[in-house]
Amino acid sequence: MGKLPEEFKDMVAGLAAAEPRVAGLTEALEESEPAVSVRINPGKSAPAIADGAEAVGWWSGGHYLERRPAFTLDVAMHQGRYYVQDASSMFIAHIISQLTRGMGPLAYLDACASPGGKTTAAIDALPEGSLVVANEFDYRRAEILRENVTKWGYPGVVVSRGDTVRFRKLAGTFDIIAADVPCSGEGMMRKDEAAVAQWSRGLIAECAARQREIVDNLWGALKPGGYLIYSTCTFNRDENEAIVEYLIDRYGAESVALDGVTEAFPEILPAIGSEIAAFRFMPHRTRGEGLFMAVVRKLGDLREGAPSERKKSGKGGVKSQVKLPQWWPAGLDPIVNGDALYGVEPRWRDLYEQLIRRLDVIMPGVEVAVIKGRDLIPAQGVAMLRGDRIPPEVERVEVDEPTALTYLRREAITLRESAGRGYLLLTHQGSPLGWVKNLGNRSNNLYPPAWRIRHL
Repeated sequence: MGKLPEEFKDMVAGLAAAEPRVAGLTEALEESEPAVSVRINPGKSAPAIADGAEAVGWWSGGHYLERRPAFTLDVAMHQGRYYVQDASSMFIAHIISQLTRGMGPLAYLDACASPGGKTTAAIDALPEGSLVVANEFDYRRAEILRENVTKWGYPGVVVSRGDTVRFRKLAGTFDIIAADVPCSGEGMMRKDEAAVAQWSRGLIAECAARQREIVDNLWGALKPGGYLIYSTCTFNRDENEAIVEYLIDRYGAESVALDGVTEAFPEILPAIGSEIAAFRFMPHRTRGEGLFMAVVRKLGDLREGAPSERKKSGKGGVKSQVKLPQWWPAGLDPIVNGDALYGVEPRWRDLYEQLIRRLDVIMPGVEVAVIKGRDLIPAQGVAMLRGDRIPPEVERVEVDEPTALTYLRREAITLRESAGRGYLLLTHQGSPLGWVKNLGNRSNNLYPPAWRIRHL
């Protein structure tokens, strides 16, 4: 990495004066190498990549790898069987599992979600049946988010794009909101030369102003008694403790402590220069990159409400004239949005329709089929689903690793002569890979063009 700015070192020295355990941070940023870690998808078959790997202490599905393999050429990653994620960021799953203990399905918003690491971690910690809304401001990054959450295979996900100001229209909607806000990126300096080059006091001030705007936009969308999880990948107080204190001072938010963190993970530092409960990950103490997390609670009572009643008509409602394809996944209701047919969780139908009306939704549930005239073509979303939701009548064809990689490059593949005709679901190591249309002498590769592997 490049040489750290002297002004940055002075800032770190100021943090160390208030919290002596910060000492050693700059040396770690300049001299140590980042750890490599992955998080296993509990809803799919476990990949071999984690065999014998050291576990991440705060989340059972996380594992440290001794070296960084060629992830792009690992079929299991494209199947959504694991996610490459910094270990520090996995702590959000530990937080959510504590906050939601004993609760039923919840409405969860990840407001700044791309590329999807914290979103998929939250999915694994939330009560089963929860609805997850993942939003991203940048349109290009929103497509990356859509790909990653689709591969994770959880059915109850909506992906939207746009400014968080849109959530002002959704008052009192979400039980938990996560805001992993854009920041100055000090915690990524070990991995990203750009984070070193762009750093300045002025950037910190700009980011803090934007962070206050984001939490202002989101606060009204939180239910009374609901939780907001605030996080950054930076070290300074202006973007961390100061923003949480802003929420407390302006909105009467209540700082929330977690049980047992100090005892179980003494390497995680608390807030600096503040009485709030917070969690600071620093690479000279924790095996991961820099991260700040804190939880605040909105005053009021968070009560488990009844699921939304299913509507028989209305915008985004069931289109009875659409004949469902043979690969329709069990337990989902159909909605048509644009040129695609999606499956949604029935309990959340009212909220799905409200989100479609008020947000720029690019994925309102599981994409099951693309509509082309009178034809329905199977979509990758349904192939990636966890569990046994695809009917057994759909023919599955197991392929070896070379064939799987050829498929992921979106090149033509040849199937065995005994394979049936029509739409077939390819599998690798018993896990779904994607769709082909087998014509006998050749197969049309239906893997999404934007997802294809672009190098050998």
